Amino acid sequence: MELPQIEDYHSILLNDTPLLDVRAPVEFDQGSFPSAENFPLIDNQEREAIGIRYKNLGQDEAIKLGHELVRDEVKSDRVQHWQDFFEQNPHGVLYCFRGGMRSKISQQWIYEQTGTIYPRVKGGYKAMRRFLIDELEISAQQLKPVMLGGRTGIGKTVLLQRLDQQVDLEGIYHHRGSVFGKHVTPQPSQIDIENRLSIELLKIRNKEHTQIVLEDEGTNIGSRAIPDVLFARMKQSPLILLEASIDERIDITFQEYIIESLAEHQQHNGDDAGFESWANQLQTSIDKIQRRLGGVRHKELKALLTDAIQRQISTGDADAHKDWIKVLLVDYYDPMYDFQTEKKLQRVVYRGTQEEVLGYLKEQHKIS
Repeated sequence: MELPQIEDYHSILLNDTPLLDVRAPVEFDQGSFPSAENFPLIDNQEREAIGIRYKNLGQDEAIKLGHELVRDEVKSDRVQHWQDFFEQNPHGVLYCFRGGMRSKISQQWIYEQTGTIYPRVKGGYKAMRRFLIDELEISAQQLKPVMLGGRTGIGKTVLLQRLDQQVDLEGIYHHRGSVFGKHVTPQPSQIDIENRLSIELLKIRNKEHTQIVLEDEGTNIGSRAIPDVLFARMKQSPLILLEASIDERIDITFQEYIIESLAEHQQHNGDDAGFESWANQLQTSIDKIQRRLGGVRHKELKALLTDAIQRQISTGDADAHKDWIKVLLVDYYDPMYDFQTEKKLQRVVYRGTQEEVLGYLKEQHKIS
């Protein structure tokens, strides 16, 4: 029986179709798709052993070893995982790397054990990845970005969240975009980021929007790069500068670096260990910018941070963090911002507060 294949990558990815990834975990970790879950046909060790057998003795012997390694209870257990997946996701599809032997075997075993015909992706992961690379290039050509800039702590992400026609790059990159911007969990792989970014831009195009707001960024967000094809478009696009008072910026930065970041650490590590990991991350971040701060200013900032942490431990009051945050914004981030913005002045089309910028985007760019 010839089991079905699907090659409408546009529909699969645009609609967040549940994806059953039967590749080995090491392959999944290198790159996958937002709606994919990994339940492998062969694990990492089995894949390595089969690869060695293939290299030394050829395909037939490699296939034979595969069937020896995955049989009886091992086979039954893996098919059960797949069955659980498609019972929860009856409209999903499965894939391997190239849409070849592994996905065919998985598809066949599912049919033999459950009677369910579960489609596989023609061309597999490789074909969908190629599709998204091509679509990212099309998006970069067709979409007309408006860049949102402004000083650190100005509330760019807050404004973006009030818009429909936007893509939150820092959300996709899982990083707040500064030396203090790490989350508890690591950034996704570069490939994962590119895949998700391409899908998000595809969704904007599918709504027949051409104008889109993106935050003004450097070439990297954290340790991950913005794809060249998109960054080239970003640095040629009109720039809006968001403005706010230093007190507003301190409050926004305090909310992100102190309140939200601490809650994230504690949720992930528990109250005590979370507080410790959060405090250590702040101190490590300040040490990373020691050279740019200079010895005297770094010492002053570190002392303010240490004092704020101790006060928070003894009283539960976190407000003392606002003292070092103010120094950080005014003495470290603002000079860098001024230097970078000076090179972009010819692209600046508007400056204003949150409400003023929202009004400008709606009136001048038809962005909702």
